[in-house]
Amino acid sequence: MKRVMLATGGGDCPGLNGVIRGFVKAANQHGGWEVLGCYQSFNGILREPTELIPLTPEKVSGIHIRGGTIIGTTNKGGPFAWPVKKYDGTWETVDRSTEMVKKCELLGIDAVVNIGGDGSQRISMGLHEKGLPIVGVPKTIDNDLSATDMTFGFETAVEIATEAADKLMTTAESHNRVLILEVMGRDAGWIALNTAIAGGVHVCLIPEIPYDVNCVNMFIEERIKNGKSFDVIVISEGAKPIDGTVSKLNTSEIGYENIRLSGAADRLAAELKAAGCELDVRVAVLGHIQRGGVPIAFDRILAAQFGVKAFELVNNGDFGKMVSYRYPNIVSVPLAEAVSKMNFVQEDSALIHTARGLGICLGDSSVY
Repeated sequence: MKRVMLATGGGDCPGLNGVIRGFVKAANQHGGWEVLGCYQSFNGILREPTELIPLTPEKVSGIHIRGGTIIGTTNKGGPFAWPVKKYDGTWETVDRSTEMVKKCELLGIDAVVNIGGDGSQRISMGLHEKGLPIVGVPKTIDNDLSATDMTFGFETAVEIATEAADKLMTTAESHNRVLILEVMGRDAGWIALNTAIAGGVHVCLIPEIPYDVNCVNMFIEERIKNGKSFDVIVISEGAKPIDGTVSKLNTSEIGYENIRLSGAADRLAAELKAAGCELDVRVAVLGHIQRGGVPIAFDRILAAQFGVKAFELVNNGDFGKMVSYRYPNIVSVPLAEAVSKMNFVQEDSALIHTARGLGICLGDSSVY
């Protein structure tokens, strides 16, 4: 009996459980494999005692309709940057990757599957270079991995954000207000852009196109002149003004290396009032609501496909690869290719062209 260990890392998203279920069911169909879940990414194997959870067909039955992940996740620390508290009370990070590879060997783990986004797959590549037989599965609601056409969880996040935009539209019109909806999107504006088009939003601000608040205010004023005294704006958390920087918070979270984005919508509201916006401006931050809940059918299907493909790679000994969706096929790509570049919204893309054609303001002076 061979052993394979599954881990889910980074932020949670709808569809993680579907990947786990797909992998376990495929392994059970083939036979000869024991599947273990590593609790909270790779924390479970690095801790003493280890926290490894048997993943049987019974354990994963029906979990594809649940959000989150039954084996937990984390976006702090990791085998290459494990946080350790020093005697003086301060913290430092140590590299435990070699120790982790040896521990996997000691526990008779023949393969590892790492389900996660860009940061997780960089960890996968580093562990593969150390000799760990590993397969990656892409996961991010931001849809910002260039080596796959789509990541599960993205479509569900867009659906949730679109429902929020629909609700804000009616209250904005009723009160003659500008309502700003802040959605996730650290470096890529896919959620915001898709939400804007699907929800009939008036203004969409994304990280790839720094905005000019005066252009946004002029757009609002022009709508007022045309008898439309309300607006809904969707803004990515990573959006920034021209010659400005992203809105962020200092964080004291141990082992958390990312910049903590916060306040893009609040900043925009203040900027609009300073620019002379006539209308009352209110803010709604969607936050982690985008990451939770039941995955829609598309994400359930894609997650199942990724789980089955990941098992095929493991069973064939085809390591150092990441599962990928290249319409209409589920394929694999080398991990080095998977993390080589991000998937950003291009200004000449079809979605940008559509947004401009619909009259959506993107915060710049360009027109359709």
